[in-house]
Amino acid sequence: MSPLALVTGAAHRLGKSFALTLAHQGFDIILHYHSAEDEARQTQTEIESLSRNVTLAQADLTDPAQIHSLISNLQSLDVLVNSAAFLPHGNVESLSIENWDISLDLNLRAPFLLAQACAKKMNEGGLIVNITDVGAQKAWSRFPSYTVSKAALESLTKILARALAPQIRVNAIAPGFVLQSDIVPPKEWARLIGRVPLKRAARSDEITSALEFLLKNEYITGQTIVVDGGYSLI
Repeated sequence: MSPLALVTGAAHRLGKSFALTLAHQGFDIILHYHSAEDEARQTQTEIESLSRNVTLAQADLTDPAQIHSLISNLQSLDVLVNSAAFLPHGNVESLSIENWDISLDLNLRAPFLLAQACAKKMNEGGLIVNITDVGAQKAWSRFPSYTVSKAALESLTKILARALAPQIRVNAIAPGFVLQSDIVPPKEWARLIGRVPLKRAARSDEITSALEFLLKNEYITGQTIVVDGGYSLI
C-alpha cells in the first residue's frame, strides 16, 4: 500500500509542485483545492500519469467544519503539506477587517486545525510541512496580514514539533521569490528580483527539493528551511 499525502492549495502554483514532487516520491495524493476546479483536474491528470492515485478534495479551509469533513473519512495519513494561502494587498491604513481575518484563518488557523486533526491519523514517522515565506522575517508594510500570519506559522511550526515529537516531525519551508503574483506588477517584480543576491527568481524544483530533503532526513524537526536566493540577507 502506497503512502498517502495531503497537500492543500494543490491545484496550481507551488502547491501543485509539492503534490507532483510527492507523487514522484511514490505517494498517493489527496489534492485539496478551494475554487480552482479546472486546474485541480488538470493536476490530477498529471499525477495519475505517474501511476499514482489522486483524490480531489474541495474545501474552504477558513471554515473549521469543512476542515473536519475533509479529514473525517481518512483512515491514515503519512504527510501533510500546508500550502494553501491568501495574500491580500493593503497597507496598515487600507487593509480591510475581512481580508485580515481571511489571511489569519487560512494561513494560520487552518494549518493548526489540519495538523491537530491529521496528527491523529498519522503513525510514527509522520511529517507535517508548513509553507511559510521569506516575508515572515521581514516587515512587508504592504502585506501586513500575510506577513503576520506567516511569521506566526513559523512559531506554530516549533510548537507543533515539540508537542508531536517523537512520533511526528513538523517543519516549514520558506520560499523566496518564485512565481510572480497577479498583484505584483512586472516592473515591481523586476525591481524585487534585482535586489536578490543571486539576481533571479527560484525555480519551482529548487523549492520542492527542500521537501524531498525533509522526507529523507528523519532527524530534523521544528526547523524552517529558507530557500530564497539570499533575499533574507538584505
